[in-house]
Amino acid sequence: MNQDSNSKRQVYLIFTDTGTLFTKLIKFYTRKPLNHASLSFSLELENMYSFGRKNPANPFIGGFVKENISEGLFRNAVCEVYSCNVTEFEYKKMVDKVNQMEQQKDRYRYNLIGMVALLFQFNIHRSNAFFCSQFVATILNELDNKLNKSANLCTPQDLRDMNNLTCIFKGELKNYPYRFEEKENEIELPSRKAI
Repeated sequence: MNQDSNSKRQVYLIFTDTGTLFTKLIKFYTRKPLNHASLSFSLELENMYSFGRKNPANPFIGGFVKENISEGLFRNAVCEVYSCNVTEFEYKKMVDKVNQMEQQKDRYRYNLIGMVALLFQFNIHRSNAFFCSQFVATILNELDNKLNKSANLCTPQDLRDMNNLTCIFKGELKNYPYRFEEKENEIELPSRKAI
């Protein structure tokens, strides 16, 4: 493998409590403070990727979402942000996977059945359907030896317990010190050519 393949990059895992009724129900079951997981490819978190509400006002329509820390449910969210070291090769594989999902986002839906199955520890795989931590775990499965369980059974707490994470922030997301400031042109996920 050449030197570029082994050089280090970072990806960011974001765990939040948005305070919604759905989040409170999940928290009641998990007894954990942070029950939504997202992934970003930049320290500034200008784009976070996950599975959740497509419309913040409607909890029943969900799927692949690009989240913004300054909008909607995230404006008053409490969070923890972790960095994860990856190789250049792993980074490219993850970016490619998220790019592919974003380009075909209408094919994906929220995996409510899988989430209920998770409560009973049933490992159910559904094509093109994810809940938030299942999505993040699926993307992290592009890494070598990062997860020790099926993505279908992965909770946000399982992700937080990974050995190779470094916590870089805890608190209200609006106080995140590296936060992305909205510019006139939206920043897109890096293309393969730009990497």
